[in-house]
Amino acid sequence: MNIIIVGCGKVGQTLATELNVEGNNVTVVDKDAEIVSEVAARCDVMGVVGNGATATTQKEAGIEGADLLIAVTGSDELNLLCCMVAKRMGNIQVIARLKNPDYSTEADYLKDELGLALVINPEEAVAEEISRVLRFPSATKIETFAEGKVELLTFRLPEGSPLAGLSVREIVTKLRADVLICTVERDGEALIAKGDLVFAERDVISLIATHKNANAFFEKIKYKTNAVKDAVLVGGGEIAEYLSVLLLRDGIKVKIVEPDKAKCEALAGTLPEASIICGDLTEKEVLLEEGISSAGAVVALTEEDEDNIFLSLFVKRIGKAKLITKINRTDFDDVIKHLDLDSVVYPESIVSDMILRYVRAMRNTVGSNVKTLYNLIKGKVEVTEFVIKEHSPVIGIPLAELPLKKNILIAAILRGKRVILPRGSDVIGNGDSVVIVSGVMALHDITDILK
Repeated sequence: MNIIIVGCGKVGQTLATELNVEGNNVTVVDKDAEIVSEVAARCDVMGVVGNGATATTQKEAGIEGADLLIAVTGSDELNLLCCMVAKRMGNIQVIARLKNPDYSTEADYLKDELGLALVINPEEAVAEEISRVLRFPSATKIETFAEGKVELLTFRLPEGSPLAGLSVREIVTKLRADVLICTVERDGEALIAKGDLVFAERDVISLIATHKNANAFFEKIKYKTNAVKDAVLVGGGEIAEYLSVLLLRDGIKVKIVEPDKAKCEALAGTLPEASIICGDLTEKEVLLEEGISSAGAVVALTEEDEDNIFLSLFVKRIGKAKLITKINRTDFDDVIKHLDLDSVVYPESIVSDMILRYVRAMRNTVGSNVKTLYNLIKGKVEVTEFVIKEHSPVIGIPLAELPLKKNILIAAILRGKRVILPRGSDVIGNGDSVVIVSGVMALHDITDILK
């Protein structure tokens, strides 16, 4: 596909890299010539310098032959204008990033009136991911599939865990747990879980289950499962605002610490039920005075990755809070994994997953369509949900007889309201939603799982 990305910030650069890796022809557009040159060279894509909201620049970027334009500049209004101009220029799909909370309730209207294929709000998406984890603090990450009926949970095995020394197969026989183990991360290696794989302390495990069965499993292995009762959010940006609304709705008390007085006053007006504290985020005394050592959860949401990391490490030393750390840069992911930060969220990864899912859906074939996409282990393992169409070659064949590629796991089947954690005798039917865990990257169609 021919794709134009307007805006070479962190999100634009992440998209340029990943869409190019997947075999698309990518052109990036930005006013800053130096950034365009650097991104084009590093990501091996085409670059155009100019205002992406003008017809002249879009023509130079090849809008007349493009399939998709993605506007991810720092301005919501400019992103909307880019999309409007592109729609006028030809038959093209357009995606706009809108981060201002004022536009959140207008997303459906904007899609209909402006012909947007997708409206992405990274801050809202990050807030939703964080709120899921705070409702189920046993997990470090949670993603939902099959219209929310199936959860993909990631957690770390603590020292002394009853799972250590057990094999994947024994999860079912000894614990009688109706869950499906998907992956294990150990010493920087990502393993697709097979029956004879034995768990070790400090393993990072991902599993798929219904919410009810996941609760039962974590209770059996003596993990905390109840939602936190209070949370301190350090940093009062858009993510904090979205997250506060979600947490307050769930009955979780919220305290926001923010140094900017004007921002504090605005938050106090929009979030009357939250406690807003104006204070220096880097002062330990301020944080201690606000009860950070006894909080049920602490979410580090400042604009600086270093501040978020140091804050999380500090809180981990003095308290027992559920910790969530926002990290903007993804290039040091391998280093951050070794810091034992509990839950880490990457806004750019969330956005890229949403857009990659849409791009793959545009390229769907007769057999299936991509419904959900999630990078489980960045660059190593992803989870894809397909909706099976008529005449797909996987229909009606027992799973044990399907010639699957190596490192492919069929993790769940949704048939109507029924969730099936599949066994070898199960079959896939027309209209099913099927969740695939894959070490073979970039699955575009269900047939890509076959040899």
